[in-house]
Amino acid sequence: MRMAETPNPATTSFPAPTISLPLGMEVLRTYSGGLICLEIVFGGLVWILVASTNVSVPLLQGWVMFVSVTMFICSSVYLALFLLGLADKINTDWNFMDMFYHFIALLFYFGAFLLEATVSSAGIYTNSTCIRRPRGNIITFLDYREYNINAAAAVSC
Repeated sequence: MRMAETPNPATTSFPAPTISLPLGMEVLRTYSGGLICLEIVFGGLVWILVASTNVSVPLLQGWVMFVSVTMFICSSVYLALFLLGLADKINTDWNFMDMFYHFIALLFYFGAFLLEATVSSAGIYTNSTCIRRPRGNIITFLDYREYNINAAAAVSC
């Protein structure tokens, strides 16, 4: 008597990924849609604030500017995929993509926050009569306006 052959577990097929995020304007009512909107708003705000200051440490503030512009554009494109319904046409695991995207955004923004806070904390006011040498290796000469803008950019990251 011949036994029924069991299929090889390596050849089993997995179901197609499903989209748990709604398409169209309904995506704005989810946590992910809210996070994307906040990333667009604060990414644009940091972009404006850093661009309006005298860049005292180009290496550090250049990375902050790169993060804010890149995440602003990526967040806008990512939101447009859901608003226009194009996410339905792309065959991928959107649950993983959403989690991965927000994780990368968190890493980028946290790094930008640390660098912008470093620039703000290393500031020496130029309108004082006596300049003291700071404990660190980074010295920036900021007036009150530039210090306030850098502090606001650090908080917005």
